[in-house]
Amino acid sequence: MPHLPDVVLWSIPAFVLLTVVEVVSYRLHPDEDKAGYETRDAATSITMGLGSLVFDLVWKIPIVAVYTLVYELTPLRVPIAWWTLPLLLLAQDFFYYWSHRGHHVIRILWACHVVHHSSRKFNLSTALRQPWTSLTVWPFYLPLIACGVHPAALAFLSSVNLVYQFWIHTERIGKLPRALEFVLNTPSHHRVHHASQGSYLDRNFGGILIVWDRLFGSFTAETERPVFGLTKNIATYNPLRVATHEYAAIARDLRAARDWRERAGRLLRGPGWQPAPQPLPAEGPGGASPPGPPDPSTGRRFTT
Repeated sequence: MPHLPDVVLWSIPAFVLLTVVEVVSYRLHPDEDKAGYETRDAATSITMGLGSLVFDLVWKIPIVAVYTLVYELTPLRVPIAWWTLPLLLLAQDFFYYWSHRGHHVIRILWACHVVHHSSRKFNLSTALRQPWTSLTVWPFYLPLIACGVHPAALAFLSSVNLVYQFWIHTERIGKLPRALEFVLNTPSHHRVHHASQGSYLDRNFGGILIVWDRLFGSFTAETERPVFGLTKNIATYNPLRVATHEYAAIARDLRAARDWRERAGRLLRGPGWQPAPQPLPAEGPGGASPPGPPDPSTGRRFTT
């Protein structure tokens, strides 16, 4: 297989330069209608990004082992050439869509991905706010490996997808020409994805292309100003708590669960899932029934 460059490493100078340009733009032209920058928030995002590089090296060991085993077992081989790379990038982006969508609708996966949505700001530093538990992503790409895509090629394709998504984390770019907005994931589409309004929740999962959302019914256009963050935000800049707060919430819910059905729901249903309320007790003296339980939250990105 030909040598493939480390796209993320080569992109770091551009990340730094673009972030500095965006910070300066807010200093020179502040905008009260934009989320902008906040020092502690940006520092937390950068810390989460640096930490993810370290933890990804740890998770890479078992993932590469599994991928290599599957690759060696399959008789298929996909060549790496100028004409196959665009097709492979298209395939990787397709599976990225389903991985991303799964990490929003399955709570144990959301516990990993919630880190990226935990900032109430939306700027280029937010792109760096990455989870430390990305071990949950690998199963979604097994079909590519089983079809003969080399694990190193998959790593390259994933890096390209990640680098592309850096620039769409900004409020400084409005809507692009209609043809680009129809096909590509853009800052406008990704602002919707990071918003916490009910009409925007769990929408626009695409990585490079937005056509997957249009095809599979998860697309929403930006029509109102987004409110960024979670449906219930965490009041902390502590990186360790940012990385683990949803796992802690799941553990509390599991301890309080009434049965195994509820425990399974707490892990595998959506982040806002609640069990059915228990039947009301029989009427008391005089025919009066005690009040029922409060309505449960149904927000998908609900965290405690």
